[in-house]
Amino acid sequence: MIRHTLLLASLALPLSANPTTITCGNLVYGKNQTSVCFANTFLSDAARETGLDIDPEFDRIKLASEEVFRTPLCIFTGEGTFQLNEAERANLKRYVMNGGFIIVSPGCSDQKWNAAFKRELAAIFPAHPLEPIEMDHELFSMVHTITHLDAGSRVGHIKLHGVHVNGRLAILYSPEGLNNAGNAKGCCCCGGNELRNSREINVNALVYALVY
Repeated sequence: MIRHTLLLASLALPLSANPTTITCGNLVYGKNQTSVCFANTFLSDAARETGLDIDPEFDRIKLASEEVFRTPLCIFTGEGTFQLNEAERANLKRYVMNGGFIIVSPGCSDQKWNAAFKRELAAIFPAHPLEPIEMDHELFSMVHTITHLDAGSRVGHIKLHGVHVNGRLAILYSPEGLNNAGNAKGCCCCGGNELRNSREINVNALVYALVY
């Protein structure tokens, strides 16, 4: 990981309004929907473990705006059904196809949100289907060495999925929570499923987004 630090720093500079700070986005989409329970603790973790200047807070960014192209990574999450408009679909495709990285996870394993996301994904990326991510993928060794997905009694029975563009993982998707809601203020994933090592997975995802 240390060998990547200088590369990360050089990649990070043009991606933020402040050229010394890496900022990650919390997408606002549909009918003003967004995440309220995705913990930002992994941002501070990544800053501490890489030495990079990473903003410890998400920046709320409208998916249809040009602001989305100023960040290397965005989270895309929420609850309930939704539908993207044409501007949002166009920006999502442009962002992903041009180097952006998105972490996708429903709030509290919400099935309506999951179904809406899969519908939108199929419409936007018909040639890039979701595929399972095997545990030997670079994602699982960027900072933390992750050998399994910890979902309690369901360990070994779940997989993360992703969309690859030109050999690069561009969308990381989990129907099980990557939200780490227990560390989000005022939140509780009550009745949903969350990965217990989501914090480490998200750190790795951010560093992967910067390297690749």
